[in-house]
Amino acid sequence: MTFKPCLFTFCLFISGSFLAQKGGKNKLWYDRPAGQWVEALPVGNGRLAAMVYGDPNKEKLQINESTFWSGGPSRNDNPDGPKVLDSIRYYLFNGNYKRAQILADKGLNAKTLHGSAFQNIGEFTLDFNNINDVKNYYRELDIEKAITTTTFTANGVNFKREVFASIPDNIIVIKLSSDKKNALSFFAGFNSELKKNSKAIDFNTLQMDGLSSTLDGVQGQVKFNAIAKILNKGGKTEVLENGISVSNANEVTILISIATNFTDYKTLNNDEVLKSKKYISEAEPKSFNTLFKNHLNAYQNYFKRVHFDLGTSEAAKNPTDIRIKNFATTYDPELIALYYQFGRYLLISSSQPGGQPANLQGIWNNSNKPAWDSKYTININTEMNYWPAEKTGLPEMHEPLIQMVKDLSESGKETAKTMYNSRGWVAHHNTDIWRISGVVDFANAGMWPMGGAWLSQHLWDKYLYNGDLNYLRSVYPVLKSAAQFYEDFLIEEPTNHWLVVNPSMSPENIPQGHQGSALASGNTMDNQLMFDLFTKTKKAAEILNLDSDKIQTWNTIISKLPPMQLGYYGQLQEWMGDLDDPKDNHRHVSHLYGLFPSNQINPFTKPELTDAARTVLIHRGDVSTGWSMGWKVNLWAKLLDGNHANKLIKDQLTLVEKDGWGSKGGTYPNLFDAHPPFQIDGNFGCTSGITEMLLQTQNGFIDILPALPDEWKNGRISGLKTYGSFEIGIVWENNKAKEVTIKSTLGGNCRLRTPNEMQLTGNAKLKRAEGKNPNPFFDTPEIKTPLISKEAKLNPVEIKNEFIYDFQTEAGKIYILKIK
Repeated sequence: MTFKPCLFTFCLFISGSFLAQKGGKNKLWYDRPAGQWVEALPVGNGRLAAMVYGDPNKEKLQINESTFWSGGPSRNDNPDGPKVLDSIRYYLFNGNYKRAQILADKGLNAKTLHGSAFQNIGEFTLDFNNINDVKNYYRELDIEKAITTTTFTANGVNFKREVFASIPDNIIVIKLSSDKKNALSFFAGFNSELKKNSKAIDFNTLQMDGLSSTLDGVQGQVKFNAIAKILNKGGKTEVLENGISVSNANEVTILISIATNFTDYKTLNNDEVLKSKKYISEAEPKSFNTLFKNHLNAYQNYFKRVHFDLGTSEAAKNPTDIRIKNFATTYDPELIALYYQFGRYLLISSSQPGGQPANLQGIWNNSNKPAWDSKYTININTEMNYWPAEKTGLPEMHEPLIQMVKDLSESGKETAKTMYNSRGWVAHHNTDIWRISGVVDFANAGMWPMGGAWLSQHLWDKYLYNGDLNYLRSVYPVLKSAAQFYEDFLIEEPTNHWLVVNPSMSPENIPQGHQGSALASGNTMDNQLMFDLFTKTKKAAEILNLDSDKIQTWNTIISKLPPMQLGYYGQLQEWMGDLDDPKDNHRHVSHLYGLFPSNQINPFTKPELTDAARTVLIHRGDVSTGWSMGWKVNLWAKLLDGNHANKLIKDQLTLVEKDGWGSKGGTYPNLFDAHPPFQIDGNFGCTSGITEMLLQTQNGFIDILPALPDEWKNGRISGLKTYGSFEIGIVWENNKAKEVTIKSTLGGNCRLRTPNEMQLTGNAKLKRAEGKNPNPFFDTPEIKTPLISKEAKLNPVEIKNEFIYDFQTEAGKIYILKIK
């Protein structure tokens, strides 16, 4: 079949009742159907997901449900850990890395289970038998309304298809319509590799049941039930062997419900059939318009909190895949805004309160053996998924991750005791829906006992944004227990007598001279994580007036942690020894955790560390896998280099036309991040990075336009959030802040850094900031003085201006600053 795209800016449709605009702000659009999965368009409600292909002849929805995973409740702790731990430590301290690796593979690595896989429910298809000579084809995903629309003309009839995933009604909704009566005829059916049966149970109801697969010896135990309810106006339906035939209908609404027997990570006792039927029975009496209104109100309550505009250009008239392909050589600022908001769309659609957190692919997955099992990789990727949550006005989307950390603090206690004879809780570099916390994959990638330390930062950071003491009390036991593990696990190294993590690694890199083993002790990222965990847990205890004896213990530990070190090349050392290779372009830049998302390194107080971090980024290079480029956007923003951050965005928005494996990332035609293959973390990382270019909050003040690229001369953004619960809006012209709007939720001192002089409207007074910010939410860490190699040559760090102001705010009031 050939497709003839509409040549007009607007296509009149359905007797004038529908006006389909080609493209437009916050829309992905295309002039042909999806030919592969990474061209299909994603919809989701946090629990249910669909990839919509938009094929006129055979519409396909590839569907997922967030709790449909292989296996069942399980653990992967290796009980031999206590037998080998002391020997591993001895060999690492004495440079016998190969021997340490052999022992870790045997005594620490999981014996069989390396985690479960996120599964694919299957497909729902609509086969049409009267679609010929397709013209004026158009499909879009409107991320402002969270709905996909496909329109085309065939045989003189205008057809329209709409699909959305409803948050409040917990179903996927499809509407088929045309501008001619009796024009809709098709065959509807389910299919799945994991189905047990699929059949029509009456003239308008399809049902499919299935069971998850067995993996690593763990029997598949997750049952699913999927129902499709076909509600046709006009025409007739007929039950066939594997589905339902609809003939000569005027309009059809289809409701899809999916449920599993999952209760929680320890329990599978829900009735998936009753759950699935309940969602259908509650939605069926509602009209399409009512369902869509409910959906729109719930979704836009989140999405419309942030508005972002960089202007537009002629490039915005092209289909989205063409815009990505041409982005490096054309001026298309609207694509940056679209990509930014698409990240927020994906987070809303894949992470809803009460559900599971977004995994490596969010909730969109077409394989029962996806890359890396589409698990939770907690040595960077899972954390990156949630970098945009608080700062882009989506704190509710953060809740599933917070709950997963609470779950892991339970399951991880058994791991700590079984594997290390330690108190508290631990998690390594990977977990899944069953909250496994042992070593996954192999020791060279998985022997990283720091997952709990990193995830715990999200608990504290959420408090910095909301200032809610009741929330802090609820998560403090998790922070305390995480710190307790490392109280037991840290060990004194023999040379400098620092307290270090041993064994561990710097994810997932292998240093020179380590005999092919990644295992090491005292890695820079581990030290940074230890500093953050103990200082923030101590701060939480002080705020809550708890555990004064613990505070003293934690102070002692903090004083014995290693300082950061600058090596021979002027680089921030990745390992305790000066082992970095300037030709190393490894995708992980783990030791730059201290720059971002932490704030131990910043240009204003730590220029030598800032320059050393910059040297690392130059050595590693820009082009990498997709998520790595997303992280680097944030890192260059923290270095106040907006032009370099913008260059990384251009690298990220490089079209990858075919799904598959590779070492060079980019963006697929549907704006999904290409690791490759697809990983959603790059989308979230870049949304976070763009925010950091426009607003930062980690260095003791609110920083307005800290890394604005020269190309982004004019723009506006509103609805961003900062520490201390301030809401910020910024308008800029000619690379200068024209107007800054600040809403104070909690009150208190507002310390603001601006790129140019500004003045406060109204009666409130600005004054030049001096000394420490009295607002406690903006405390900055006091780290040890770094050790610097005698051979290191450092460069000065330039900061363009120093317009830093203080003014007092009252809770609930809005303040406006204008250019002076």
